[in-house]
Amino acid sequence: MKTIIGRKWEQDLLNQYLESDKSEFVAVYGRRRIGKTFLIREFFDNKFAFYFSGVENSDRQVQLENFNIAINRYSKTYFPPVKNWSRAFEQLRDVLEQSKTKGRKVIFIDELPWLDTPASGFIPAFEYFWNTWASARHDIFLIVCGSATSWIINKLIKNRGGLHNRVTHQIALKPFSLGECEEYAGIKKFELDKKNILDYYMIIGGVPYYWEQLDKSLGLASNIDNLFFRKDGVLRSEFDKIYNSLFKHSENHIRIINFIGKKRMGLTRDEIVLGTGLANGGSLTRLLEELEQCGFIRSYRNYGKMMKEKLYQLVDYFSLFHLNFIQNSKTIDESYWTHMLNTPTINSWRGYAFEQVCLDHVPQIRRKLGISGVLTYTMSWRGKSEGESAQVDLLIERKDRIINLCEIKYADSEYVITKTMDENLRHKRSTFIAGTKIRKTIHTTMLTTYGVKHNAYWNNIQSEVTMADLFL
Repeated sequence: MKTIIGRKWEQDLLNQYLESDKSEFVAVYGRRRIGKTFLIREFFDNKFAFYFSGVENSDRQVQLENFNIAINRYSKTYFPPVKNWSRAFEQLRDVLEQSKTKGRKVIFIDELPWLDTPASGFIPAFEYFWNTWASARHDIFLIVCGSATSWIINKLIKNRGGLHNRVTHQIALKPFSLGECEEYAGIKKFELDKKNILDYYMIIGGVPYYWEQLDKSLGLASNIDNLFFRKDGVLRSEFDKIYNSLFKHSENHIRIINFIGKKRMGLTRDEIVLGTGLANGGSLTRLLEELEQCGFIRSYRNYGKMMKEKLYQLVDYFSLFHLNFIQNSKTIDESYWTHMLNTPTINSWRGYAFEQVCLDHVPQIRRKLGISGVLTYTMSWRGKSEGESAQVDLLIERKDRIINLCEIKYADSEYVITKTMDENLRHKRSTFIAGTKIRKTIHTTMLTTYGVKHNAYWNNIQSEVTMADLFL
């Protein structure tokens, strides 16, 4: 068995479910390339009572033929091909009843959404198999996976028909954290310091497959050029593949992503309707929910409920990078990233991408601040007071009546708080207090890559968190 990087919480859950005294139905979902199949196959060391994977863009006949091949691989007797899913699952039941596997009979059906082709009858047959046979036993461990997160959630977890409340557990597989990417780099013998890992993370996030594409003999700029800016770059056309694999009709999802990506603090629903031309109804609600379920956007309300309507913000690193540098790019420079380093365009994007990294590592920030045991709420704020406006990308409200206003700054060395910056921080703090009429202690917290230089203005902040702290 290969080394499973990270995923300790998920492995603990799988072990817990294995020890259950009843049949379990576990749905594992997450975006394309996140490592769902790898986790399940390695955790069980490929020892299944039955394993099968759906095939993308294949019709019912092809899926049934492949299912029959898998049936005969696990059976000692020959099963003829069948023409419908009801007969296919009846054969699976026969194979499992004949199985001499001791203890749990682990069934792994990968890419389950691809089996639900038009008029296939897959869902009713699947329901019947689980409801009338598998769930009545005590030794079945059914695991299903799928990149089409919205399908898993809507057709299985939120099913209103025969599968209502039948999924006993769900595992939403998330991207690696910075610390897990550092662990991966160490195992793969990459010579990367924390700054290198952070810079990669701001482009490709914590998606294991993307990290696998890096060439350890090359530097960061050359790797990014090879992956994104060469005509045959592995990730150059990945954007469309991501959304097409997750959503059957991805055109409107992409339209929303393109528009939301234009405003960093996020947009209201009305602004999205106006900018995309999409109708303001249930379909838009579903589109926004699906994008949020898949981790591409986040929704939040302004602190203090000054703005009742939600704001929607693009937070997926890969999509942000694509929209900024790949989409609509007319460059034929295959060394674009190398040539454009340290330009204002890239430096501006880095600042925003680092903000997203910090938002994704709030538990590590809380740990550094020594408030892991304190109940907290994290949110953003933008507002005005007496004509003066300000915004806070991350604030942490604590039950001990302290609020950390976090100022996030990406830099290649120690960040220097100048007189102008000090005035800006004071202005932001006073505008927040006046605008929210808050009566709690306010701490200014600096989140930077290499820390804050200790000058006269450094004494005006109450705490700081560095890039290294985000790896813990």
